[in-house]
Amino acid sequence: MNGLLVLFIPILIMFVFFALAVGLLAITRKLHRRGRRNPLTCDLLRNPGESLREQLEDLNLDQIFYLLCFVFSPLLIGFQFLSQSHLDADTSIQKIIPTHVFIVVGLASYFAVQVVRTMRKRQSLRLGLECELAVGQELNQLMLLGCRVYHDFPAENFNIDHIVIGPAGVYAVETKGRAKPDKGQGTKDAKVVYDGKALRFPGWTETEPIAQAKRQAQWLANWLKSAVGQPISVKPALALPGWFIDRQGRDIVVFNSKNPGFLATPRGERVLSDEMIQRVAHQVEQRCRTVEPLSYCKKKGK
Repeated sequence: MNGLLVLFIPILIMFVFFALAVGLLAITRKLHRRGRRNPLTCDLLRNPGESLREQLEDLNLDQIFYLLCFVFSPLLIGFQFLSQSHLDADTSIQKIIPTHVFIVVGLASYFAVQVVRTMRKRQSLRLGLECELAVGQELNQLMLLGCRVYHDFPAENFNIDHIVIGPAGVYAVETKGRAKPDKGQGTKDAKVVYDGKALRFPGWTETEPIAQAKRQAQWLANWLKSAVGQPISVKPALALPGWFIDRQGRDIVVFNSKNPGFLATPRGERVLSDEMIQRVAHQVEQRCRTVEPLSYCKKKGK
């Protein structure tokens, strides 16, 4: 019984200190909010890359957790080994050393792999977030031309990165962040060709972003028809920020996010009236206004 108790002493100590830390944070937060409430009375609109930002925050917590486990799990096992070997006279050190070494190596290897995987995923998400922010900031300039612009529109199990609603119609804009090769070839390293079927980057080819942009535009058109009560055409667009684009195909708008004024200018007759722009924007805005203010806010329903 004493030997079993010795095994759980380190775990018990860590659990107690963790519980104390969580309790301290909860009490401090409650005291800070006492007698105050948030002045905002409605949810906020989603920002560019809102979904990616949430995923990135979760990954940051995961990485901290894996790093702490990587550092403290060997210390915990070592503390447990010393406790068992010194406090339990019946324990043979030679018998328990291989077991503890195996556990330490196994845990350290597992958490090291998780740290590396999390870092790689964070890097990819960070690039995607930065690209969505860059495209979103460029598209926001279209509001000066009479457009309404919304970001990170939540659909069915996916998000439409940007929606532009203006005199030229409705655009569903998908953003893809792609790192450029760094081979010292200047413009050649930064050029992508869209031939009407695929995106041909320096060294690789992609077709899925084109198909994805078209699927999302079709979904949005179907949803707007139900929400507004009449057919609304939605044009697909694909933004590749930072790339020089050779557009040989014209079935979809592919651009690098710079100077997006053409999305607001009708090619010929105006597509949407001011009244229809307002109606469509109202429906889109209701679905995009989902960011709950957190400062001084109580949980919903309380």
